[in-house]
Amino acid sequence: MAARWTWQTGDLALAFEAGDGPVVLTSARVSGGASAVRAHQLVEVVVAGEHHARSALGYTGTAVGARLRHVGHEVTDGAVAVRQRDTVSGLEVTSRWRATGPAAVQVWHEVRNGGELPVTLFAVSSLCLKTAAPATSRHHSLVEGRGEWLGEGVWSVRPLHEVLRELRLDVTGQDARGRHAVVSTGGWSTGSVYPTGVLADIDGPAIAWQAEVTAGWLWELAQHRDGTVLDVLGPTDQEHQWSLPLAPGAEFVTVPAGLALGDGLDGAMAALTVHRRGIRADRAADRALPVVYNDYMNTLMGDPTTESLVPLVDAAADAGAEYFCIDAGWYDDDPQWGSIGEWCAAPTRFTGGLGSVLARIRDRGMVPGLWLEPEVVGLDSPVLHRLPDEAYFQRCGVPTVEHNRRHLDLRHRAAREHLDAAIDRVVGEYGAGYVKLDYNIEPGAGTDRTGSAGDGLLGHGRALRQWLLDVQARHPALLVEMCASGAMRMDYALLSVAHLQSTSDNQDASRSAVVACTAPMSVLPEQAGNWAYPAAGMADGELAMTMVNGLAGRLYLSGFLDRLSAGQRELVHDAVALHKRLRTWLATAAPCWPTGLPGWDDDVLTLGYRGGGQRALFVWSRGGPASVSLPTEWAGLRQAYPSGPRWAQEARDDGPSISVPAGPAAAAFLAGWPDRE
Repeated sequence: MAARWTWQTGDLALAFEAGDGPVVLTSARVSGGASAVRAHQLVEVVVAGEHHARSALGYTGTAVGARLRHVGHEVTDGAVAVRQRDTVSGLEVTSRWRATGPAAVQVWHEVRNGGELPVTLFAVSSLCLKTAAPATSRHHSLVEGRGEWLGEGVWSVRPLHEVLRELRLDVTGQDARGRHAVVSTGGWSTGSVYPTGVLADIDGPAIAWQAEVTAGWLWELAQHRDGTVLDVLGPTDQEHQWSLPLAPGAEFVTVPAGLALGDGLDGAMAALTVHRRGIRADRAADRALPVVYNDYMNTLMGDPTTESLVPLVDAAADAGAEYFCIDAGWYDDDPQWGSIGEWCAAPTRFTGGLGSVLARIRDRGMVPGLWLEPEVVGLDSPVLHRLPDEAYFQRCGVPTVEHNRRHLDLRHRAAREHLDAAIDRVVGEYGAGYVKLDYNIEPGAGTDRTGSAGDGLLGHGRALRQWLLDVQARHPALLVEMCASGAMRMDYALLSVAHLQSTSDNQDASRSAVVACTAPMSVLPEQAGNWAYPAAGMADGELAMTMVNGLAGRLYLSGFLDRLSAGQRELVHDAVALHKRLRTWLATAAPCWPTGLPGWDDDVLTLGYRGGGQRALFVWSRGGPASVSLPTEWAGLRQAYPSGPRWAQEARDDGPSISVPAGPAAAAFLAGWPDRE
């Protein structure tokens, strides 16, 4: 007789069934609505010597996954655990679902070798379910994102039937063998594609998911006769050179995956936004969400000196910045940074020493910060041979060298101790309260020093996350920014323990507008460090655009503020003041896209936030004048920035419209907020 049980968490109800086959998730409903899924097993497992029960290109239908059988389960208010066993391989799998919001969960699996012989894992899914969407559906759309250096945040919305073609599976009586796969390899976890996806139904619930790992990952859709299967995985043998031998009694824990349900794209992303907040390590140090100025973008570009920094410090303080971060170059007199890795102040770069500049920052009421690239050591660094070879990445016995740097392996004690000493010096000796942690090299598949290359990369990523937790426990007032040539490693394994994420290195305000507009698809608004880099040569429209880029997330200020005219300074100061008014609310609000996700070359972009009866709308113009029609919920908007010129609005029965001027231009609008005092 089949065993059935339901787990209710917030608005979400999940139903499970255990019978003659593996345990299946039979339904997932939000607030009693239609189920977003159909019956499908919870996990897929590939091992050496045994892959699929029926040949296919993806990870659906594995032999071990099909043999798993229910041996027990526990249901609590905040979690459910399901235990299964395969008697042939001896593998025991515990699937865990943890509530992270009213309509969101985090999922992972614990795999233990309960047999008498070693078993080598080749792949284990993190999330596995069958959506209610048939591949032939004209009602479902797949939302997926691509990015690259300077070109982050390009999202596509395609009908599912164009992604998974009609194959007439009813005629063959079999499920398809192919898949639509989105795969990331190497250390830049978001360097080309994004671990987030959404499958939206215009007549029902949408499903959003994300892989949460600082290493290789993939998600895939496979076409079945009665629905579309979604698999989310961390590193695998085939795509990432990952394998892991499990001795009897040994265990492996998969990377987590996030799952959220909501009404349409905006509803699903609102639920996923709550999930992201739910998995973050809360720290009092960042609750004030301070405004950070950084001297890099379109400004000193890694060549700071006392003479160049002092006027920027004063101008940033006058603009309302609360932290001032000195970016790359502070540690080396050589502009090529060949000695990177020791993290001691350059001896001759700063008149009066670096300490005098940091003192100036503190005297102006700001907290100083410094840039580091902690995981690398330059080939000319005095540190290079102080550490053993085992503390670095290697392949086939040869050290991994990328961009004249070697890559530390934070699984090794010497590597961690080296970085602990660096952080303790930066915080203790230099008095930094903020560190920008960059990552400008791509190490490839990983390091095979202690096993497979893919497992080495996964282990390093997990060790990096733990190191960040340990650093913050030791220095609880320290704020941590994640950066990787902009946003090449924007994953929630790291963002769950960090405070700010640089969203791009793009130096053009008009292109950065797309990055800022779509950033909430990947990162929380309160973490989205959108660069605002005003310049004296900008017309007022372009200057407003770069400031609105910042306002659309966590305003990250840069630029030669000391060179601006009085009118330009007023535009900057007004934007900073508005951000301070919005920032606490933004940390509770949900993003939405009233006119849809933008394309890279669209003329008009819109990003909205909703929460607590209040709304904020950001509109960018990058082309000729236009009229933008909005849904009725956006009635009553008032232009909050810039103070002039005013953008004309017209109230209509089907929703308001805004007359958008020729670009470059941008504006912020509010509704439901009290009049500004």
